[in-house]
Amino acid sequence: MAQPKQQRSIVAIITMFFIFAMISFVTNMAAPFGNIWGFKYEWAGMAGNLMNFTAYLFMGIPAGNMLIKYGYKKTALIALAVGAIGLGIQLLSSVAGAGVEVIGGENPIYLNLFIYLLGALVCGFCVCMLNTVVNPMLKLLGGGGNKGNQLVQTGGTLNSLSGTLTPLLVGMLVGTLTKETTMAAVAPLVITGIVIFVLAFIIISFIKIEEPQANLKKVKYEHSPLAFRHCLLGIIAIFFYVGIEIGIPGELNAWISRESFEGAAAVAGSLAALYWLMMLIGRFVSSIISGKVSARAQMITVSAVAIILVLIAIFLPEDITFKSPEISALHIMSGEVPLKCLFLFLCGLCTSVMWGGIFNLATEGLGKYTAKASGLFMMMVVGGGIMPYIQDWIGRSFGYINSYWLVIAMLVYILYYSVIGSKNVNKDIPVDEEPFDLRDL
Repeated sequence: MAQPKQQRSIVAIITMFFIFAMISFVTNMAAPFGNIWGFKYEWAGMAGNLMNFTAYLFMGIPAGNMLIKYGYKKTALIALAVGAIGLGIQLLSSVAGAGVEVIGGENPIYLNLFIYLLGALVCGFCVCMLNTVVNPMLKLLGGGGNKGNQLVQTGGTLNSLSGTLTPLLVGMLVGTLTKETTMAAVAPLVITGIVIFVLAFIIISFIKIEEPQANLKKVKYEHSPLAFRHCLLGIIAIFFYVGIEIGIPGELNAWISRESFEGAAAVAGSLAALYWLMMLIGRFVSSIISGKVSARAQMITVSAVAIILVLIAIFLPEDITFKSPEISALHIMSGEVPLKCLFLFLCGLCTSVMWGGIFNLATEGLGKYTAKASGLFMMMVVGGGIMPYIQDWIGRSFGYINSYWLVIAMLVYILYYSVIGSKNVNKDIPVDEEPFDLRDL
């Protein structure tokens, strides 16, 4: 017996929510794993993160084309298989190549670092494809507008829950970082990730997902999504946003991890986890109000508040400290840290709604161009590798807190986009919306 359309829609939505969680699980491994390598090679702290997001630059457009050629389900399955391979390569770096010098000298670089970076790149291909699938599909299943934004924000809540757990678990497994700490310390987490990917592949293989834009292969594209000004400016906004989302907790993690007190890595992981916990709370609230409050209104509010929070963190004296909260249920450790950290992880409340908000504003009214626009968006997620790497260089060269001026500059652009740049001024371009009602799927 065939499933009713409404039931198939619910199954598709739940599946996309699960994929949303997998994205942050893999992505958020990069920064804490990078701390292990950063202790051995100062420049390598954000190198894994850079490789992870560099993959988007090469995979973004092909991933969008895969949606058109293979559909959402097959693209998701390919991505899950690639993700398991990528994590496997990272796991391999803990046991292979540790004694093989690639670059000699006083501080030789061994093969296992390059194996890890290759694994990070492959994982980047995976999350790029998953992102390309999940965002437009949730928007389309919601019928666009506020409802589409609400589904994306709800999926983002699960994304943040997964993102909260990853740095926390790494911090618990590593404890105190030393030059002897290796990827073997986090092998249980990597193995868990591989198992989850394999199980997800099996489960999704047996789930029937109706394709919301199944006839895109037959559509003629007269223009590029870049012909829409609000889409072009939104793609730039995504580049900066991902840099902000990754840079704030990533640099905070690096800063506290490199402090010389017992359990610094665990405390740093806890602070990063608190940031992602704030994102979880923010996305949960947004998922409730997005049916009534527009994405534009939310974006204007959170970008302005984020600027204020980061400015407070920059100017607050570093010698003013507080004891970070301990949440036993989540195994979040307490530690005496600068009060600045409080305002930085509170930024998670603001960044929580930016991904879904920008995506929905930039793809609103694109119709048949939505899938291609999604591919372009994924390409520009490379900002999550480039901007945090630049921020980390600024932090090591001029002081960690000074690196957040880069975050301020990016937030100012997002505020501009929310107020002015997100308006669709190209309504004269025909988009040939699909003739069937996507909400009936």
